[in-house]
Amino acid sequence: MKLIYAVLAAALFTLWSQAAFAQAGGRFFDPNTRQWITYGPTHGNPSGKSPIRRKMVKYSTKYPVGTIVIDTSERRLYHVRPNGKAMKYGVGVGKTGFQWAGTHRITRKAEWPGWTPPPQMRARERKKGRILPAHMPGGPNNPLGARALYIGSTLYRIHGTNQPWTIGGAVSSGCIRLANDDVTHLYKHVKVGAKVIVKR
Repeated sequence: MKLIYAVLAAALFTLWSQAAFAQAGGRFFDPNTRQWITYGPTHGNPSGKSPIRRKMVKYSTKYPVGTIVIDTSERRLYHVRPNGKAMKYGVGVGKTGFQWAGTHRITRKAEWPGWTPPPQMRARERKKGRILPAHMPGGPNNPLGARALYIGSTLYRIHGTNQPWTIGGAVSSGCIRLANDDVTHLYKHVKVGAKVIVKR
């Protein structure tokens, strides 16, 4: 009998914990549904794998080992490895009007980064009736996901996402997104100072 009570208590605690966790996180107001939408487990998978499996491929390039090459038209990121190879990842790229190209370096790395939407983004979303937070602490509910690699002095990052199903699409405001599983894998192999080539 005591064992049954213990099992029931554990089950109730688990359900309560999941409910509390699902209620946590940042929110924005969607004028179409007239509801506050919560980022988090109900709208994403914080440990999600990419629908596009990463793989080691042959890759002939003039760039040195350690370089990150992002092909926005292909929606793939290549991390150059030794012996004519690269690790290839599926990515989400900027929407039409938000795509860009250039050469920079990784200036900072962060685990479970906080998100501070730039004023331009907040103003743009406000016109749509969506109120973004001034800042959202890092965590599973954060749209930047598990890791972030900051690109030069730009506003852009290579970062994770709690919406892995968006990988392979043109979905962002210019940042390059990977599923959390992939961005964590990439993060381990990239050093501050690594060159980043973004091609259109």
